[in-house]
Amino acid sequence: MATTHDTAQPAAQEDRIIIFDTTLRDGEQSPGCSMNVEEKLRVAAVLEGMGVDVIEAGFPIASEGDFHAVNEIAKRVKESVVCGLARAAAADIDRAGEALQPAARKRIHTFIGTSPLHRKYQLQLDAEQVHERVIDSVTRARRYTDDVEWSGMDASRTEPEFLFRCIESAIKAGATTINIPDTVGYAYPEEFADLIREIRNQVPNIDKAIISVHCHNDLGLAVANSLRAVEAGARQIECTINGIGERAGNCSLEEVVMAMRVRADRLPYRTRIVTQDIMKASRLVSAITGFQVQPNKAIVGANAFAHESGIHQDGVLKNAQTYEIMRPEDVGLVRSSLVMGKHSGRHAFKKKLEDLGYALGENALNDAFVRFKALADKKKEVFDEDIVALVDDEIQEAGQRIRFVSLYVQCGSKIKPTAELELEVDGVKKTAVAMGDGPVDATFKAIRAIYPHDAELPLFQIHAVTEGTDAQAEVTVRLEENGKTVNGQAADTDTLVASARAYIAALNKLLTKREKTAPAALSA
Repeated sequence: MATTHDTAQPAAQEDRIIIFDTTLRDGEQSPGCSMNVEEKLRVAAVLEGMGVDVIEAGFPIASEGDFHAVNEIAKRVKESVVCGLARAAAADIDRAGEALQPAARKRIHTFIGTSPLHRKYQLQLDAEQVHERVIDSVTRARRYTDDVEWSGMDASRTEPEFLFRCIESAIKAGATTINIPDTVGYAYPEEFADLIREIRNQVPNIDKAIISVHCHNDLGLAVANSLRAVEAGARQIECTINGIGERAGNCSLEEVVMAMRVRADRLPYRTRIVTQDIMKASRLVSAITGFQVQPNKAIVGANAFAHESGIHQDGVLKNAQTYEIMRPEDVGLVRSSLVMGKHSGRHAFKKKLEDLGYALGENALNDAFVRFKALADKKKEVFDEDIVALVDDEIQEAGQRIRFVSLYVQCGSKIKPTAELELEVDGVKKTAVAMGDGPVDATFKAIRAIYPHDAELPLFQIHAVTEGTDAQAEVTVRLEENGKTVNGQAADTDTLVASARAYIAALNKLLTKREKTAPAALSA
């Protein structure tokens, strides 16, 4: 059996909050979000580096790809606990145990729906049957590790007495962390805090486990609910980078961590998170998933430290604290003094990437530098935002089966738009010529001619990365096939090239997504 670690110790210091990141599991369940094994490994490395206590690496039973990802992360991550999710079923738990076998520190997180709605309509089980599954699943998980987390799905809508009984039995069976999910984002902060207090008062053996919370953001209350739960006695928060996740997303890691840091007067708690790595993690997850961070997003949005109002600008110039409650550098947002252009060398480019929070391997750095020089030939000045978009493209395109080679388009008011496209598919170059209603339509039809597929295009979106007529266009493409949705992003000074690259990025993610099938609800 594995040794029990501090993240599973009931005697953890009162002010210490465990950060459990589920970007790679719940985050990846966002419609449109999909990551391959290499992408998950890059995210896991950043999470470990920034001090995340527990990394929920995936759902091993979901697919061979998910199993492989969890297994590879288990081999490489040494400091953080690596966690695998499992339904209250023997096959799930055994698969999670197998995937986590190489981990230096491992946890199995097993769950079952406990609310009347979940018992009746999703599971078709009565309360006694669910209670038995709780005991059986935790007992089985303990065969693989001493660090077992149990969750009562939809706990915030479960009868308190039944929830307390399940928690007590889970702890008796060996659970060291008890997670209380607000699965559908229904709870109100004080109501959720009251539930945590009741658990502490009504469950006789609760002192033998850490209380965790997993809050969804359907009503925009995930962070507030998590923080109130901590004040009521919870000591683990489950969250994701950029708040990604199913439906409206999860509690945002950057928001909940910075709230505790900035408002230590009201929230006297500490985490292990290196907050200077927050922007790096946010940009990486955004680039890999193709999910743009909204400009007004707290902490990591483009406008989070921007001031347009004259009164605000005047105040910030005199003293930043007049309108900024935290420093940009506290979250890793550093404005470099290096001005980049076509005469900038590789060393300056590497330094700029470091200032922006990127650490690329030699091959990726070389490829990114070639693209930077090509961009610098087209633009008078290359802004930080241009470099972020360029590197995000490089990250997204790594390991793609289908790669962009070249595009030639003829269009105008007197000609039928025609696109001549060359792609590389599994290492083989292929070309196609297609006509369409417009240049973008012709380009996308050429992609379909080279790689036939039935995916629909529900979203095509363009915005300028910076100002000016020479600005890069950043394009987002969403593809949908058989209920699976993926997003692709790309940037280029040529809008059509950016459109082609974004479509190809989405198509590559769709190929990855085809391998994965969400497990059905546990049934009798």
